[in-house]
Amino acid sequence: MFQKILIANRGEIALRVLRAAKELGIQTVAVHSTADADAMHVRLADESVCIGPPPSRDSYLNIHQIVAACEITGADAVHPGYGFLSENAKFADILAAHNITFIGPSGDHIRIMGDKIEAKRTAKRLGIPVVPGSEGAVSDEKEAKRVAAEIGYPVIIKASAGGGGRGMKVALTEADLEIALQTARTEAGAAFGDDAVYIEKYLQKPRHIEVQIFGDGAGKGVHLGERDCSLQRRHQKVWEEANSPALNAEERSRIGEICANAVANLGYSGAGTIEFLYENGEFYFIEMNTRLQVEHTITEAITGIDLVHEQIRVASGGGLSVTQNDIRFHGHAIECRINAEDPRTFVPSPGTITHFHTPGGLGIRVDSGVYSGYRIPPYYDSLIGKLIVHGRNRVECMMRLRRALDEFVVDGIKTTLPLFRELVGNPDIANGDYDIHWLEKHLAKGE
Repeated sequence: MFQKILIANRGEIALRVLRAAKELGIQTVAVHSTADADAMHVRLADESVCIGPPPSRDSYLNIHQIVAACEITGADAVHPGYGFLSENAKFADILAAHNITFIGPSGDHIRIMGDKIEAKRTAKRLGIPVVPGSEGAVSDEKEAKRVAAEIGYPVIIKASAGGGGRGMKVALTEADLEIALQTARTEAGAAFGDDAVYIEKYLQKPRHIEVQIFGDGAGKGVHLGERDCSLQRRHQKVWEEANSPALNAEERSRIGEICANAVANLGYSGAGTIEFLYENGEFYFIEMNTRLQVEHTITEAITGIDLVHEQIRVASGGGLSVTQNDIRFHGHAIECRINAEDPRTFVPSPGTITHFHTPGGLGIRVDSGVYSGYRIPPYYDSLIGKLIVHGRNRVECMMRLRRALDEFVVDGIKTTLPLFRELVGNPDIANGDYDIHWLEKHLAKGE
């Protein structure tokens, strides 16, 4: 087992990893920018190292500074959390060259799954169902029209190297295709330095369903059920559920088994998430995230398995602590992402939190690194906390969530709490009747 883990992240995920490491008796090192000197994970870590000024490129994305912090403190492993360097193959390779363990998959697997086209090819080879579309990047408008005609309109054009909705355009008809192709390429080149794009069939009313997997790197793999992440705005998740209210037991078992077998055959090590669009009883692969997800918490709630403990165990060579037969699912869980944003416009709302009170009681968990008097810096992602609620079934979970939201108080800044108080009372949400477009339509109507 590791002696000392450096946490190459900030905010609630840095605190989450720190707690897991302490429970395993491992010393912790917090790295931070000058803007995060008073952050909770910095206060609680055994050691801390300032790695630069507020801009991420000069601190949390500065690989040389993080490696230097490892050498100064004697850290023998790095946990990247999510975001920042968590899916950076170069970072994983550099750590390996310095005999420091990257708590995550190999650089090669990060590269394969980080390229959307290669990821789709790999998924297809591993028996994962994929969305009909081009085999690789489309070279010109003529090829794009040919592919679109074969799979049928509407189609979606996606950046090969991208994510988060950038470099992604929909063409409803052939007349839309030329400008959509040009716009997607321009956005992809500006955002990712690579203007390669590919084409897929555009599904009209899909749900976004992802499967949590773990591999031991030696040919064994398990799945820990699925999460429904369909409530989104601008391709960013807002509310997640486990398990999905749209799936039955047979569908859940089928897609879970496919994913577990795939990661075993890939020789994958650590945590990962295989993401799908789901429509009319069919799953279509969209991408694989080679890291811990923000919403890993609801999987922990329904399985009772600490996913960060498991990450550390696998990375240290201890293998998986469970087999597929050991994993049991209990009840239902929902996570709400509490952001420092205007709940209607989603404009960021940095500033000082004057009062912070979290809900409590059975089945309630709040992951957050903020506190009363903490100043939200304007430089980073606006996520300030996650409310996770677990119940014996979805009805109990929803009622418990309603109560928890009523108790949650954050003063001094705007947050998305009012949005969740509206959602929990909406009949479509209560019935689990929503897709990836539902929230944006709901907001556009001003409901």
